[in-house]
Amino acid sequence: MSQHYQHDILVIGSGAAGLTLALTLPEHLRIAVLSKGNLANGSTYWAQGGVAAVLDDTDTVESHVEDTLNAGGGLCRIDAVRFTVEHSREAIEWLIDQGVPFTRDDQTAREDGGFEFHLTREGGHSHRRIIHAADATGAAIFNTLLEQAKLRSNIELLEQRVAVDLITERKLGTGGQRCLGAYVLNRASGEVDTFGARFVILATGGAAKVYLYTSNPDGACGDGIAMAWRAGCRVGNLEFNQFHPTCLYHPQAKSFLITEALRGEGALLKLPNGERFMPRFDARAELAPRDIVARAIDHEMKRLGVDCVYLDISHKPADFVKSHFPTVYERCLDFGIDITQEPIPVVPAAHYTCGGVLVDQNGHSDVPGLYAIGETSFTGLHGANRMASNSLLECFVYARSAAADILSKLDQVQAPAPLPSWDASQVTDSDEDVIIAHNWDELRRFMWDYVGIVRTNKRLQRAEHRVRLLLDEIDEFYSNYKVSRDLIELRNLAQVAELMIRSAMQRHESRGLHYTLDYPDLLPEAKDTILLPPTYGD
Repeated sequence: MSQHYQHDILVIGSGAAGLTLALTLPEHLRIAVLSKGNLANGSTYWAQGGVAAVLDDTDTVESHVEDTLNAGGGLCRIDAVRFTVEHSREAIEWLIDQGVPFTRDDQTAREDGGFEFHLTREGGHSHRRIIHAADATGAAIFNTLLEQAKLRSNIELLEQRVAVDLITERKLGTGGQRCLGAYVLNRASGEVDTFGARFVILATGGAAKVYLYTSNPDGACGDGIAMAWRAGCRVGNLEFNQFHPTCLYHPQAKSFLITEALRGEGALLKLPNGERFMPRFDARAELAPRDIVARAIDHEMKRLGVDCVYLDISHKPADFVKSHFPTVYERCLDFGIDITQEPIPVVPAAHYTCGGVLVDQNGHSDVPGLYAIGETSFTGLHGANRMASNSLLECFVYARSAAADILSKLDQVQAPAPLPSWDASQVTDSDEDVIIAHNWDELRRFMWDYVGIVRTNKRLQRAEHRVRLLLDEIDEFYSNYKVSRDLIELRNLAQVAELMIRSAMQRHESRGLHYTLDYPDLLPEAKDTILLPPTYGD
């Protein structure tokens, strides 16, 4: 039997953004944090590089802002960039206070007898400003925040809960637009439960799973973006999908990212014959922004007809490599690759969704009571290309800002009245799940082929035609059969894919991560691509 739950705060997503918000709010609030798999299944846990922040005396806010604007292809919103960077140090100090074990630099002693934290450099940055925990920063941050959340009696951590849709006043026909909660599939019981809340936060990550090859875990299906769109929220800049230049190329190495920090510490990209190629594409060579490096690799692979290129750090001392990159070293060794002796085969893979749900500086969306933080959101920080390690920073800064905004509005918002249960009276169990698997595979393949690193009008038109057929098939299936995680994710992925394609078709230029052979030049004026849902402004 389905259950009804009531909380002050409902956080959908258990990664860096969601946990930070929950921990920042006071302990008298009842908070539910939902994870659609195990708590560690999100992207945060797998982040390797680190968090960009102005921490060193030789670095400045202005320098970090300028680097971000340069990487963003003219589309970063300066107020969002400055807001994020100006709050970077306090966000890191908060993480340190939580107990995150960032790597310390044992070469430089502080006057108080302690040691400075080690900072590394990544593509697009003019300074060493990436604070990290070896090459497993995401795991260190996630594990620390999770342990802190488990100590808080007011935070309920719920696993295997898949959000189906948001509940709004508009959908209930009661007048008004406010978000009141969500319908959530309990994978253990198979029932769809009802969660009511005074405030709902989408912290569900990005949508890189829409592509056949991705560095993201399986859950990165754009759930929050799709749910917010259906609830009446605008979305922006979804044509900008970042492809990480270097994922391990090996038949058994599913989604293993080779951190950009290797290039920050001197690793070189090479062709199969050992020749470097990045200097031919950009003066910054291996330290150019990710969009440039990914396109260069894609170009060389297609030019030569090869399956991969190589990332070589074997010229560095073996002890240095093992101490700075223990995770990469061990994982590659599992596949018979000793990175201290030989280069790493790499390929680009879908990595980060730069667009998302439009929000203000407090993470608040167009729908009252609904917030979006982290990769789900579109704050304007990343512009047309996210600079390395700014994404985790955005999670912490905007989660803390959203928490402060919620706190300021608590007295104005009462708990919603009891919400209606999920109606499953007209659906049956599916005996055709092969359709879901087939549609999932087809969607990801044509998105990779037609809406990938290099695009054309013809490719986008083909993708648009296919995704509309798929949406019709999925809608019919959704209307007649009981929901499952696979069906929910397919429905959301197809919706976000359609929004990505529409956004790409509207941009008649090549800017940042959106590169099209039909419009290779920049337009004189940089404009965001904003899509309005059918219900916007009702």
